[in-house]
Amino acid sequence: MSAREDGIPAHERGVAVVTGGTRGIGKAIAERLRGDGWQVVTLGRTGGDVACDVADPEAVARAFDEIEERWGHVACLVNNAGERRDGLAVRMTHEQFAGVVATNLTGAFNCTQRVLGPMLSARWGRIVNVSSAVALRANPGQANYAAAKAGLLALTRTVAREMGRKGVTCNAVTPGVIATDMTADGVADRLVELVPAGRVGQPEEVAASVAFLCSDDAAYVNGAVLAIDGGLAA
Repeated sequence: MSAREDGIPAHERGVAVVTGGTRGIGKAIAERLRGDGWQVVTLGRTGGDVACDVADPEAVARAFDEIEERWGHVACLVNNAGERRDGLAVRMTHEQFAGVVATNLTGAFNCTQRVLGPMLSARWGRIVNVSSAVALRANPGQANYAAAKAGLLALTRTVAREMGRKGVTCNAVTPGVIATDMTADGVADRLVELVPAGRVGQPEEVAASVAFLCSDDAAYVNGAVLAIDGGLAA
């Protein structure tokens, strides 16, 4: 049910939770949603409004219990928490692979599973998963990151199919080369020449697309993957 049907704007249905919301893309998303009128709660492994390692399901349960107690119903979830541990597949350790998958994919599942029950009860919800262009166009040295981000797209589509009749949408964005501390190690300089737009993207450009997917205007957008990469994966 959209605001057009019951008169309640998206941002008045509850709080928006942004995981990994203390820096980079997550911080920009949190700021944009606040600007759109949402009450935003950020999760971070060592900071944010609530500290939480999203890879730990028990920590996720505790964090969302606290959010509901302090701020109220979660109407919007942005799964942005992520990490990179790059290395060629031939030398990548099990810890490198499993750790990245745990944060980027399992963490998104843990948070999504926790909010689905309340969203179903409310018959309204927005879930947006921040994947990556590497899910569509792989980079050498990122087998773990690419696998996790590609899995996130499959999770997005599956949840969208399961929840489509319940007023809950689940979509994903695939940022390309974005100016954040995750690309400050020179990866942006190496990849920007491959971007048809000829430049590095800004976190605010990702945030604008996420904000749309969280809005009432996106009520009929479900299971979509929106590329924000300057044409990198085209």
